[in-house]
Amino acid sequence: MPLNSRQRQFLKAQAHSLNPVVMLGNDGLSDNVIKELEASIEHHELIKVKINAGAERKDQALEVASAVNAELVSVVGRVAVLFRQRKEDSRFVLPR
Repeated sequence: MPLNSRQRQFLKAQAHSLNPVVMLGNDGLSDNVIKELEASIEHHELIKVKINAGAERKDQALEVASAVNAELVSVVGRVAVLFRQRKEDSRFVLPR
């Protein structure tokens, strides 16, 4: 489900105090990184990912989001915010 601007704004505010839980190095997405991303987003729903690659950070952030079936909330500098809502017991009630 694509996020609207109000939902993105809400999630960016929620993510402000979070620290990056996964760091993506120059090697890109490996199987171990994808497993760690999957576990982190399943547990937290909203995570920050630090991207250390060059100028194509937005493209890499989109690739990371699609690898774990998440929505890309924002990319600021080297940090991307990803969101994937759990079916049951969700922490976040998104505005409409």
